[in-house]
Amino acid sequence: SFDSGIAKDGRLMQLNPSNAQLIGLKQIQMASDAIGGAGEVAILSATAQATNQNIWIGEMKKVLAKPEYAKIKLVATVYGDDQSDKSYREAIGLLRSNPNLKAIIAPTTVGINAASKAVVDEHLVGKVFVTGLGLPSEMAGHVKSGAVKSFAIWNPIDLGYAATYAAYDFVKGKAVSKPGASIAVGRMGKITLDVNNEAALAPPFTYDKDNVDKFAKIF
Repeated sequence: SFDSGIAKDGRLMQLNPSNAQLIGLKQIQMASDAIGGAGEVAILSATAQATNQNIWIGEMKKVLAKPEYAKIKLVATVYGDDQSDKSYREAIGLLRSNPNLKAIIAPTTVGINAASKAVVDEHLVGKVFVTGLGLPSEMAGHVKSGAVKSFAIWNPIDLGYAATYAAYDFVKGKAVSKPGASIAVGRMGKITLDVNNEAALAPPFTYDKDNVDKFAKIF
């Protein structure tokens, strides 16, 4: 199984698009790249009770504690409840109450879209950058506006390819389903199964001005 896993007893392996550590690191890396490695950042999340969002935020805070990110300061975390209008209002609030803000990180497709619109409407393009997890079809315009330098999400082409490659090897008896097993996934390299026979494929895939139009036609 891949992406959304099925019950452990019904599969040989679960291939996750990524994992919490890789997701947290990627978002901080993108924010740091956008603002030159220094400045104030804020997080616009979904709901305060969203388990995956809270885990990702926790991982982002761990990354920010590392010496190489010492010049980046997290000044606020707000919640838009994955509603477009509330996410937009929360983003506007961040921009107006934090005049030195350099970036908004939104680990939610609704939030990143709303925050990007807020930056444009507040005439802060080039001063405040938005990044996080988004869909190319929704974010292409924001990349072109300059509100977003880069964002990330899984690459469905890579995930489908890797799952098919692994499935073929299982059918042919070349792959073994057990913790610690190394599974070949073609051009994506190799993955290692954990104690639950799960594996993470890769860090979230980065989208920017060079590839967003191509992927916007796909999803």
